[in-house]
Amino acid sequence: MSVMTSLAPRALRRVLGLLATLFAASFVIFAAVYAAPGDPAVFLAGGRDKLTPERLAAVRAQYHLDEPLVVQYGRWLWDCVHLDLGRSFKYGDQVSDLVAARFPTTLQLVAYATVLFVVLGVGAGILAAVKRSTWVDSLVVGGTTLAASVPSFVAAIALVSLFGVQLGWFPVTGSGEGFTGTLRHLTLPALSLALGSLAIISRVTRQAMADAAASDHVEAARASGVPEHDIIRRHVLRNALGPIVTMCGLVMAGMLAGTVVVETAFGISGIGSLLVGAINTHDFPVAQAVLLLMVTGYIVVTTLVDLVHPLLDPRVKGATS
Repeated sequence: MSVMTSLAPRALRRVLGLLATLFAASFVIFAAVYAAPGDPAVFLAGGRDKLTPERLAAVRAQYHLDEPLVVQYGRWLWDCVHLDLGRSFKYGDQVSDLVAARFPTTLQLVAYATVLFVVLGVGAGILAAVKRSTWVDSLVVGGTTLAASVPSFVAAIALVSLFGVQLGWFPVTGSGEGFTGTLRHLTLPALSLALGSLAIISRVTRQAMADAAASDHVEAARASGVPEHDIIRRHVLRNALGPIVTMCGLVMAGMLAGTVVVETAFGISGIGSLLVGAINTHDFPVAQAVLLLMVTGYIVVTTLVDLVHPLLDPRVKGATS
């Protein structure tokens, strides 16, 4: 039986689990926003000044806010399945248009941060594993521990103060235009977003390589006179790829939520700042859509990582066959 054939049932189970999780998450999101403080009908009616009960009832009926929660959720879910996310209470535009206009900026930020934490985190982890129990290992572990303990908003303030204000190397607001401009504007936000993730990836890489280096076939290769750099590249790093790639995928999936703080701190017009504005103005359709997008992105990426993992780790591959 081929690997792809043996993985087909597993993939089907994961896809069904993805759909079930999305359904449950969508209800939690809708109910949480529904239960949030503030009456959207009052906001839609223009505030409490000169608001009559008749006007309030008319607004509730117009936007179906007088219906039970389950009925409202069913209507919203049906529209979402048909890619209709409703209209923004604040802007009056289609929510899908607002999200589509801001999502590319957030995607660029997450992609940039992913490149940083993968390259720097995996590189630091490999260096610490190769130089295990030396001052280099201690320096990497200490530095990553410090990076992991710094919240993203504190890192953002420190980076702006040092590289933006004092040194003037990078802009501190906006997302820039063109490839070079975007790269310069998003460097500090991406770095502040990636710092904590970099620490996690370096630790996972170090431990995965240490476990792989302790295996019998590595010792046999070393006893056979295989050069050390070949052992590290062909045996240790290759066998450690499974947990490293899995953790990189999980961290990247969770970065959409992290953009809320970073985009607000750096004045970037992405979906993170759009969510903050929607919550502050009780723009419920926008808040629901952005939260659903973040959860969907996380679930889809983690499912893909789970499907790819057996192809990278021979032990998992053998267990699924």
